[in-house]
Amino acid sequence: MPANQSVETALSLVDQNPAKILGLTVGPHENVKPGQYIPRADAQSAPKLSFNVPSHSSTYLVVGLDIDAPFPSFGVLGPILHWIQPGLKDNDGQLDKTEPFVANYIGPAPPPGSSPHRYVFFLYEQPTGFDGQKYAPPNGQNLGNWHRMRYDLDAWEKEVHLGSVLAVNYFTSN
Repeated sequence: MPANQSVETALSLVDQNPAKILGLTVGPHENVKPGQYIPRADAQSAPKLSFNVPSHSSTYLVVGLDIDAPFPSFGVLGPILHWIQPGLKDNDGQLDKTEPFVANYIGPAPPPGSSPHRYVFFLYEQPTGFDGQKYAPPNGQNLGNWHRMRYDLDAWEKEVHLGSVLAVNYFTSN
């Protein structure tokens, strides 16, 4: 499993600074609290995001990961990429999509017998000149599972020149 120091650093924000908690609405669950359990069936559509962004004219990007795959006690396949959505713009605190995905959202799907996994969402300011099409599958296709396993968030941050995580939140599901 990649080291992903960024994951640990971002998760510490949840405890250290409540102002850094990304607003999540997952299915019928509004104002999701960090670590809140959400049934798998309720989380099959991409969450709605909200945050008091530092600049209303900037564009933002979210990355979603399952950091416990395939089992929390045996994370050899993790983290698994669940979503990369660039082109998020502020709309009165809600973040609306204005660009196609880089990696389409996939909902929770832990294997049978697994305890709940953590599904973590990281919000970044999108770098100027970021071209999501360069990283997305051609013609708006969904990203295959092979490219999702053992996702290296640290490497992605460096490759696309992401700054620090602005906000983070997570839910659990199985």
